[in-house]
Amino acid sequence: MQAESKKINKGLLLTILIFGCFLSTLNQTLLNVALSSLMDVFDVTATTVQWISTGFMLVNGILIPVTAYLMKRFTTRQLFLSAMLFLLIGSITCAAAPSFSVLLIGRMIQAAGAGIIMPLLMSVVLAIFPVEKRGSAMGLLGLAMIFAPAIGPTLSGFIVEYHSWRWLFIGLIPLVLMVIVLAFKYLVNVSETSKSKLDVVSVLLSTIGFGLILYGFSSAGSKGWSDAVVILTLAAGASVTALFCIRQIKSDDPLLNLAVFKNKVFTLTSLINVLITMMMYADMILLPIYLQKGRGFTPFDAGLLLLPGALVNAFMSPVTGKLYDRFGAKPLFIIGLLFIIPAMWAVTDLSQSTTYTYLMIRTIGLRIGLSFITMPLNTAGLNALPRQLGTHGTAVNNTVRQIAGAIGTAVVITIYTVQATSHAATVMHSNPSTTPELLKSLASMLGASDAYYFMMILAAAAFVITLFMPAKSKMMPEKKAAGSSKEGAPL
Repeated sequence: MQAESKKINKGLLLTILIFGCFLSTLNQTLLNVALSSLMDVFDVTATTVQWISTGFMLVNGILIPVTAYLMKRFTTRQLFLSAMLFLLIGSITCAAAPSFSVLLIGRMIQAAGAGIIMPLLMSVVLAIFPVEKRGSAMGLLGLAMIFAPAIGPTLSGFIVEYHSWRWLFIGLIPLVLMVIVLAFKYLVNVSETSKSKLDVVSVLLSTIGFGLILYGFSSAGSKGWSDAVVILTLAAGASVTALFCIRQIKSDDPLLNLAVFKNKVFTLTSLINVLITMMMYADMILLPIYLQKGRGFTPFDAGLLLLPGALVNAFMSPVTGKLYDRFGAKPLFIIGLLFIIPAMWAVTDLSQSTTYTYLMIRTIGLRIGLSFITMPLNTAGLNALPRQLGTHGTAVNNTVRQIAGAIGTAVVITIYTVQATSHAATVMHSNPSTTPELLKSLASMLGASDAYYFMMILAAAAFVITLFMPAKSKMMPEKKAAGSSKEGAPL
C-alpha cells in the first residue's frame, strides 16, 4: 500500500472526494433554516418536520455500519460514483415532491449516498497519509465539511425567502452531475477488494434497533414521555440494538467490529463525539426555529446570523489540524469546551430583548469552540487504533456521530415542543387575553431556553470526560502497531 500510495496524485484524488463530500454535507444542512417554512407549506408540526433532518441522519447511521463491508467488497470509484448517483436521484425526487411524504423519501435516498461518502473519505485519508500528517489532512477535510454548513443556512434562507424551496434541490443537480463526470475521468482506486460475505441478520438488527430508538425519541414530542408507544418503542429498540452488539462481539467477521472500544482513547473520543454532535446538530436546527417562530425573523436573516460563526469554524479547521499534530488532542478539547459551555449558557435566558448581534457573537464563540474539537476528535480516535482496525474505526466513528446527531436533534426538539406547549398553557392561565401571535412567540422563546439548558449540561459532561484523555505522548500506539502487524488488512 505504501508503494502504491506514492503513485497516487493525492491532491487530485482528495479534491474530487472533498467536492462530493462538500455537496453531501451542504445538502444535509441546507434545509435547517427552511424547516419553519416547510411547516407552513405542508401544514406539519415541528415534531414532524424535524424528520427531514433526523430521517436523513438515521439512514446515514443505519447505512454507515455496512460501509466497512462495502469498502472491502467494492473499489473507491464504485462506491463514490454510487454515492453521487443516490444524491442525484434523491435531489430530483425532492425537487419534484408533491407532498411531505415524497420529500422525506427523497431525503432518505440522498442520505443513502451521504452515508457512503464520509466513511470512504476518512478511509482514503488513513490509507494515503502517514499517522503524523493525518491531523493536517483531516483539517483540510474539515475546511470543506464545515464550509458547506457555513454557507448552507444563508443560501437556504435567501432561496426560501425570494424563490421556491424547490430550488434548494434543483440547484444541486448540475453540481452533482459535474462531480460524477470528474469522478469518471480522474478518480483512482486506493483500496484492495476482497470477496466478503454480508451479514444480513446484523444489517436487519442494526436497522430495526436504531430505527425504533429514534422513532421513540421523536414521538415523545407529540405523545409525551409517559406514552406506552414511546416507552415500548425505546425498550424494543434498546433490546434489538443490544442483540446487534452481542452478535458483533461473537462474530469472526463482524459487520461493525466493536473491538475498537477496547482502546481507551477511541472510547473516550467516541463519548465526547456523541455529546458534541448532539449539541452541534440540535443548535443548527433549534436556533433558526427560535429566530423565525419566536422572534419573527425571515429565513434569510436566520441563515445570515449563522454565517460568520460557521465561516470562522471552517477557516480555523486547518489551523486546529496543525495544532493537533503538534500538541495532541487533550489541550485542544479543553480549549474548545471552554468556548462551548459559555456559548450554551448565553442562550438559556432568551427573550424579546435578546439582540441579533448578541446571538451572532454567541454563535461565533460556539463555532470557535467546535473548531478545536470536531476534526481533532476524529483524528485522535482513529490514530489510536492499529492499522487493521482502521476501516472499522471509521465506520464506528461515523455511525456514532450520525445516530447521536439524530437522537440529539429528536431529544432537543422534543424538549422544545413539550416545554413550549407547557409555557403556552401557563401564559394563557395567567393572562387569558394574550394574543395568539404573542403566545406563540413567548412559548417558542421559553421552550428554546429550556432546550439550551439541556445542551449546556451535555457540554459540561463532555468537559468532564475530556479530563480523562491521556496526553499526546501516550496516544500514539499506531506507529508500533503498524511496525509489528504487517499482516494487517489493507484499508
